[in-house]
Amino acid sequence: MSDDPRRELAEFLRTRRTRLRPEDVGLEPGPRRRVAGLRREELALLAGVSSDYYQRMEQGRDVRPSEQVLDALARALDFSAEETRHLHSLAAAARNPAQPPRSYEPEEVPDTTLRLLHGMTAPALVIGRFLDVLAWNPLGGALLGDFTRQPQKERNMLALFLHPQADRTCPNRAATVAELIGMLRTHVAADPGHPRAVELVGELAVRSDEFAALWALHDVEEPTRGQMRLNHPRVGELNLDWDAYPIPGNPGPALMVCTAAEDSLDAERLQLLAGLLDAP
Repeated sequence: MSDDPRRELAEFLRTRRTRLRPEDVGLEPGPRRRVAGLRREELALLAGVSSDYYQRMEQGRDVRPSEQVLDALARALDFSAEETRHLHSLAAAARNPAQPPRSYEPEEVPDTTLRLLHGMTAPALVIGRFLDVLAWNPLGGALLGDFTRQPQKERNMLALFLHPQADRTCPNRAATVAELIGMLRTHVAADPGHPRAVELVGELAVRSDEFAALWALHDVEEPTRGQMRLNHPRVGELNLDWDAYPIPGNPGPALMVCTAAEDSLDAERLQLLAGLLDAP
């Protein structure tokens, strides 16, 4: 992770520009194209900004684009709503790169949330801003297995799915990892100087070539809902939907709840797993 918010903004724009082909935006490819995707001057023309101004943005120089310029770039690059929000977050951080030191309190799960968690019959977890697993109910713990016995610092969703044996327990592991990294980047952009963010991204980049390669793509995801496919050692394959519900208060943990379609084989297997937990 770059320490310079302007560099983060520059790299995000560059990765998105090189993914677009001229014909994708109604331009003639022309001969002798030596670079992938759009040229800088082509993107500047589409967005209605000067080539020099856009070039300075991609060079990570002290450029402070307006909301209108950012929206014009997002339209030219055919951004999704998620990518557009991410662009604005990066630009906001880049406008004020020299922030005074902040104190950060460790993430905690409120007692009321713990009571709600343990009163739920569906598998549920409390996930921190940077994908740390902070708490779980019994059925959620049954899904996680031995992961729950890891030291607290190691209990991170990405560490779980980047594990060498994860392909056996998660058939769509690669897609899940890509989705989680996109979620992590969205949160990191909102608070790039957070010590846990810096620590986690640094550690994962050193330990995992897969993480480093995907992180460099600058993909973003909204951490609201998704799907999870697991091969559980006791009940077999489970195809679950998950939804994340932010816990009221400052930006922080979210309650992640897993469910299965009613009357489905997955729902039956979840009930079987719950029964195994209650067995003596």
